[in-house]
Amino acid sequence: MFTGIVEELGEVTAVEQLAEASRFRLRGPLVTEGAKHGDSIAVNGVCLTVVETADGQFTADVMQETLNRSGLGALAKGSRVNLERPMALGGRLGGHLVQGHVDGTGEIISRTPSEHWEIVKVALPANLSRYVVEKGSITVDGVSLTVVEAAADWFTVSLIPTTLALTTLGLKQPGDPVNLEVDVLAKYVERLLAAGVDPLRTEGEAK
Repeated sequence: MFTGIVEELGEVTAVEQLAEASRFRLRGPLVTEGAKHGDSIAVNGVCLTVVETADGQFTADVMQETLNRSGLGALAKGSRVNLERPMALGGRLGGHLVQGHVDGTGEIISRTPSEHWEIVKVALPANLSRYVVEKGSITVDGVSLTVVEAAADWFTVSLIPTTLALTTLGLKQPGDPVNLEVDVLAKYVERLLAAGVDPLRTEGEAK
């Protein structure tokens, strides 16, 4: 489980194409500190399993399903990436609950700079539209953000200078793809309601 608060701006140092998979080597001295085989690290919001670490770098195998559902397949040597280690139980939850399970990809539509922040408009896949609401949370390339406006096929977020400087969102241009993860709580509520379950009713309470 992650929070969507990016810890480090890393870099892809190698990509090896495998049969229906890819192996990535990524540089991230902070997130690899103390990391070992089997640990998890979020890369642009995608939860990956560490295969090995050495000299401030780690490798991770990415199966075809993940490549199909996220923008990781577009990464190449030299690509910058957002990195985050899993949250520690008992720590502060700075963003919101993020699983690292990408729900789909969007595309940067436009960027509107101002003196102290920048409004970024992102295309929203139709199957994710119902989960995105004004003032709600969404994860864009692993960054926990608050939705400013939400339409049927797009949403906007406001990026502060810190986010622009310390994450890949400061580098993205119109037309660039981004990984999207919606709030998992909204999906659970939808599933319960579809099954005819009232999530607010306590056990034993009369209907």
